Amino acid sequence: MPARPRRASSKKTAPPRRTTPAAPAPQPSAASGQQRADYVHAKLREAIQSGRLRPGDRVREIELAAWLNVSRTPIRDALRRLESAGLVSHAPRQGLVVTQLDPQQVLELYALREVLEGAAAALAARYASESEVRSLQKLLATQKGTGNRAEELADLNRQFHEVLYHAARNRYLIQALGGLRDSLALLRDTTYSVPGRPAQALAEHTRIVDAIRRQNETAAQDAATKHIRSAANARLSMVIDIGQSARAVSARG
Repeated sequence: MPARPRRASSKKTAPPRRTTPAAPAPQPSAASGQQRADYVHAKLREAIQSGRLRPGDRVREIELAAWLNVSRTPIRDALRRLESAGLVSHAPRQGLVVTQLDPQQVLELYALREVLEGAAAALAARYASESEVRSLQKLLATQKGTGNRAEELADLNRQFHEVLYHAARNRYLIQALGGLRDSLALLRDTTYSVPGRPAQALAEHTRIVDAIRRQNETAAQDAATKHIRSAANARLSMVIDIGQSARAVSARG
């Protein structure tokens, strides 16, 4: 069967996500209550995604209200929405905190990610334009030249997956992956800090892009699934190391 022609596209590589500013702009006094609640919710989600609010951090209404220059009412509304999404939770003797995921939750999160990322890669093999394939190849080249600089690699990884998601041409899949990204923000640091992971991830990304370029949906799905499984193993090793370190500190008193 002849290869399907790719559609031309002017889509550019998604830019790196901006981090939360130190001091958000004051909200207009004329803003409605719902507008203020939406603003607060968006800023708190961004703070969790960027690491300004880290897993285990306490979230106090009065401090958040002062930071965002709003009353405590929209703060309460935003925190209820974040709690419903699992991004904040109640901890004994602490109150409301940014959620810390246990090993079982990490396994469940990555199990879902395997399915979604595999589907995204298969659809990208079917629909990606030549421009999007070139964007993925350029990101691979940049990744290769970045060495072992974990934070830079993590940023490139986000860009890579954003291009992949949009190449899938499925708004509902993108929406599901967006919700998953919020949960992934609850994981500390990056798997690129695990020894050997940068080179391993580069090889995995290369196989994904090669399958997409060849429009081989099965190979793309398989490569993406194995990539996420490998990332899950790296993440679990980090979770175990953090747990062991915490127990060692506790034992020393």
